[in-house]
Amino acid sequence: MGTYTQIFYHIVYSTKERRLSLTPEIRQDLFRYVWGILTEHKCRLYRINAVDDHIHMLISLHQDVKLSDLIKTVKVASTKWLRREKGRVRFPGWQSGYGAFTHSYAQKNQMIEYIKNQEQHHRTVSFTSELRCLLKEAGIAFEEKYLR
Repeated sequence: MGTYTQIFYHIVYSTKERRLSLTPEIRQDLFRYVWGILTEHKCRLYRINAVDDHIHMLISLHQDVKLSDLIKTVKVASTKWLRREKGRVRFPGWQSGYGAFTHSYAQKNQMIEYIKNQEQHHRTVSFTSELRCLLKEAGIAFEEKYLR
């Protein structure tokens, strides 16, 4: 029998010290760059979006790819790329750690819409509040000091 998987990961991580460095001018290029990395690793990107201090992705992994390795690769490569890309941004790097939440096939379109509407969502909800809510909804124990 072959190997078959269908796991959707909602990935969230922030800029170092939550610095407001993901300006609208660089986001589309950043999204294309990250999409290229994911494609290179045989992973599928369903949706990506960001606001000034954090990024969201809905992806599925190739069965041979380890999630933590992929996130590390994306963070390291995108940091280098952002720092050298035409000197457009003084990028501080990404904060250590990330949130990864699994979703079912039935939730896929809902998650795509959620990620698509991040700018509107964050007019009223802070990243810390959003992350706290995501962690609680997933039943993940956390320490408040790590959400700052």
